[in-house]
Amino acid sequence: MDIAVIGTGYVGLVTGAGLADFGNDVICCDIDPKKIDALNNGQIPIYEPGLDKIVSRNVDEGRLRFTTDLGDAISRSRAIFIAVGTPPKPDGSANLTYVENVARTIAAHMNGPKLVITKSTVPIGTGRMIEQILEESGNGQKGSVVSNPEFLREGSAIEDFLKPDRVVIGASDEESIELMKEIYAPLHSLEIPFVVTNVESAELIKYAANGFLATKISFINEVAQICERVGGNVQDVALGMGLDTRIGPKFLQSGPGFGGSCFPKDSSAMATIARAHGYPFQIMEAVLRVNDDIKQRMVTKIVDALNGDVKGKTIGILGLAFKPDTDDMRDSPAIPVIKGLQALGARIQAYDPQSMENSRAIFENIDYCDDAYGTAEGADAIVLATEWNAFRALNFERIKKAMKVPNLIDLRNVYDPQRMKALGFYYSSVGRAEDVRKAVSA
Repeated sequence: MDIAVIGTGYVGLVTGAGLADFGNDVICCDIDPKKIDALNNGQIPIYEPGLDKIVSRNVDEGRLRFTTDLGDAISRSRAIFIAVGTPPKPDGSANLTYVENVARTIAAHMNGPKLVITKSTVPIGTGRMIEQILEESGNGQKGSVVSNPEFLREGSAIEDFLKPDRVVIGASDEESIELMKEIYAPLHSLEIPFVVTNVESAELIKYAANGFLATKISFINEVAQICERVGGNVQDVALGMGLDTRIGPKFLQSGPGFGGSCFPKDSSAMATIARAHGYPFQIMEAVLRVNDDIKQRMVTKIVDALNGDVKGKTIGILGLAFKPDTDDMRDSPAIPVIKGLQALGARIQAYDPQSMENSRAIFENIDYCDDAYGTAEGADAIVLATEWNAFRALNFERIKKAMKVPNLIDLRNVYDPQRMKALGFYYSSVGRAEDVRKAVSA
């Protein structure tokens, strides 16, 4: 099928490349000429493992191309995916300006029946709004609107698109449903479940899924706080919980809270949608409060590990991105941690395998290092903030020699407390009472 994907950000580029890999002819569109020029020159604007290969393969085989000419792409295509940003407003609601602009552009260039698919995460009612725009601003051609939310995890987005847990289709007519099944035809052979529902339910599924996963994270982070107070081990508690098939082990890893492009934005939007419809979503509101609080508790944990004072101390931060295998800094827990330490007078030096360039627009007065060992040089403490594989098997003899004080604050519970004690480190983590916490001053 001839398909246009409007927006070449994280969702749009992965979607376009994935749809082309399914055998569709795909035009990815963006109004940013620099981004399109880069893509046409083989440069991928985001870091996502495997994305460069799937883009290159489908460009070489003639199924994928890039353009700034939205009108031409719309005219050529039977199906049009909207994959533009929906950033949060100050009140937590989604900003639909880009979605509305795209809908008007589609309406202006409709030269036949079009299937318009919202891939962007949008609040309930957006599909109906797009339908109204197509009816009012179009030229009499039929425009059918479908909700097809994405469930892409940064760091494993290609696998998630090509072999998803499910495909959600929210549509109002059988023709649209059949066209969507044609687009995703290769997934039928993999026996991937298709959830076919109305537009409103499909729009809500994305928010509900991310809100629930965020709830699991905030819940285990609260359990971690209790473990530290009663002598428990949050990893053992999470294991005991996760073995219950009704609960499952995923998203029960305690740490500095959730971040990224989805969970904070979607959880906040979910709460805002509920309020707008006269219902206070109390669990979601609490999840957001807990997530904010836990990030500040991480600052306190680091300060406590340095005997209550970080002023003038050098602290090395290992990891800046919100999770491994991405360069995404959006709502990264490292941001409030670093800024909180800086506000208390700490000097920060940091290293991340992918996100240091993006972090330069966020932080001031940070010394960026070439690797973990440079980050440890002269440090009073190092903080493991993102669990990159590169940080899971460090040479701690080398780390210890480089540091002013052998003090490790492990916000991701990567290392074993007793091993760190045997190596001569002062060590603290999240929710594990056996930590060796107290450090000495240099």
